[in-house]
Amino acid sequence: MNDKSAISNHGPHHVAIIMDGNGRWAKARHLPRTAGHREGVKTIKTVIKAAGEAGIENITFFGFSTENWKRPADEVNELMGLLRMYLKAETKNFHKENIKLNVIGFREDLPSDIVTLIESAENLTAANDKLIVTMAINYGGQDDIVQAAAKLAREGVELGRDESSRALFEQSLMTGDLPPVDLLIRTSGEQRISNFLLWQSAYAELYFTDALWPDFDEDELKKAISCYTRRDRRYGGLALVKQQAQKEKHIS
Repeated sequence: MNDKSAISNHGPHHVAIIMDGNGRWAKARHLPRTAGHREGVKTIKTVIKAAGEAGIENITFFGFSTENWKRPADEVNELMGLLRMYLKAETKNFHKENIKLNVIGFREDLPSDIVTLIESAENLTAANDKLIVTMAINYGGQDDIVQAAAKLAREGVELGRDESSRALFEQSLMTGDLPPVDLLIRTSGEQRISNFLLWQSAYAELYFTDALWPDFDEDELKKAISCYTRRDRRYGGLALVKQQAQKEKHIS
């Protein structure tokens, strides 16, 4: 995917991915679930590289949800260990490749050393502008909306139904500096968004693939983007093609 023409002028500016299927990938190979998670980390690196080459400006990964704490303790510990390893190994590479790393989620529940690694990575890459990679760690879409509402309430802000109120609310979300999600991808054949970027994905195009996350490569990303570019995004209005046809009919 070295050709940036893979994304047309109406391609996605913000791609969000629910990485699902690590456990099933491992089970199919008679491996422990942790092996699937380790392979999934390699896939993140592959997809980030492909996204940068394709000209995508923002890509957000659902790394660990607020509900994932319910998993067995040994699996949670493995995931935290992989996060440590990833931050230590990739931060300098992000900076070298002019990639900005952004982490959203409730950091107060994370181990303090991981929080330190996150802050160091964000500080080092803050000025980079080739691609913004956002990791959602200990994140939940409903909790994000609630914390934004609580923040505005503490500040005494009264919201209405006007555009300025919506814009102000969006700025209070954890993704306040990011554009809305254009394309939301979920791997492994599941067809739900699992409390991920609920507000931000209000008008996102949804793409579901049977590919398990460790098998999701640059060709799979290209398929998702190609599907996106063929869709007609109406945002609740009429299709542009229909509007043009009606206009021509009226003129004639």
